[in-house]
Amino acid sequence: MKRLTLDEFRASELTLTHAEEIAGSLSEPSKMPAFSYGLPAEECITGKKLVNVPGSVCENCYALKGFYAKYGYVIKPAQYKRLASITREDWVPAMVRLIDASCKRINVYFFRWHDSGDLQSVEHLRKIVAIAVYLPRVRFWLPTREYAIVAEYLRLGGQVPKNLVIRLSAHKIDGPAPDIAGLPVSSVYSEKVPRGARRCIAPDQNNECGDCYACWNSRVKHVSYHVH
Repeated sequence: MKRLTLDEFRASELTLTHAEEIAGSLSEPSKMPAFSYGLPAEECITGKKLVNVPGSVCENCYALKGFYAKYGYVIKPAQYKRLASITREDWVPAMVRLIDASCKRINVYFFRWHDSGDLQSVEHLRKIVAIAVYLPRVRFWLPTREYAIVAEYLRLGGQVPKNLVIRLSAHKIDGPAPDIAGLPVSSVYSEKVPRGARRCIAPDQNNECGDCYACWNSRVKHVSYHVH
């Protein structure tokens, strides 16, 4: 496929309606000031194992309860549509179109990958990187527990653009954060914030990010969230 510039994407015949038909809709988590893209938590490669592990962060996965469970009859079909779309050749241009238009509409140039779900493959990560390259003005945050996928992507020579923060998430509450190629990390604590970590301040402000963008900042090497 010919590599288009962002201006060519905007001028192309790929309408927002068509882009959404291809990739599904973006999600709007109430906690965050920006859009996201949710996949089914049931299909997390690592998470669906950790959900049965006592003390793991996934044991009480928020994406399997509360709002997600209450409105599952609407949310799950949308999530599975998105999951099916990521292998399509036209997924990248569709996502570029959707993210670009959505950020422009609210004038907030931040985006979170996967308010539910996680990476599915190295190719999936490559496509996310391509989207970030196409949209240099947007700052992307990708939290993930798929260490093997990230490590393999880097082993194969994959690069991480400056506007994409791949933040590796610890598996266990009060457990150590992973260390892969110096990438930023996150953890979950029960009582004491890990030494050197930035405490998530959302609990102090109605469980919202507000004007904090630490998770999107690669210079913040460790963000830690209170267990909930």
